[in-house]
Amino acid sequence: MSEVGPEIAVFIFLSIGAISLFSFIAVASWADARRKEREAYYKNDALKRIAESTAPSAAAALEYMREQNRNTALRRREGIKLGGLITTAVGLALLIFLWKLIGPPVYLAALIPLLVGLVLFGYAYSAPKE
Repeated sequence: MSEVGPEIAVFIFLSIGAISLFSFIAVASWADARRKEREAYYKNDALKRIAESTAPSAAAALEYMREQNRNTALRRREGIKLGGLITTAVGLALLIFLWKLIGPPVYLAALIPLLVGLVLFGYAYSAPKE
């Protein structure tokens, strides 16, 4: 039995690791999509049954759907605000780091994430309310 060199062993380890990682990601995303599909199906089925029963229930079902849409829009807007703040902070930290480490002409590259973060944060406040 011949012995495998360290380079080959590392290659085999990384190959198996990459295959395992991407297989896991594929199965996890498929399972998540199925879960979301089932939740949407059961939610819509329940709302349809409520709306078909009587007139006051139909109004309650419509109000419930409007409230869900408002909550979704609010959650999305808050996520954009958080993403803008984080991107702005990363851009500012990168600007200071590059300024101290390298010097004047290069640190201006950190303006890209800084300005992207500011645009995201500004959009979260100026976007039309749904």
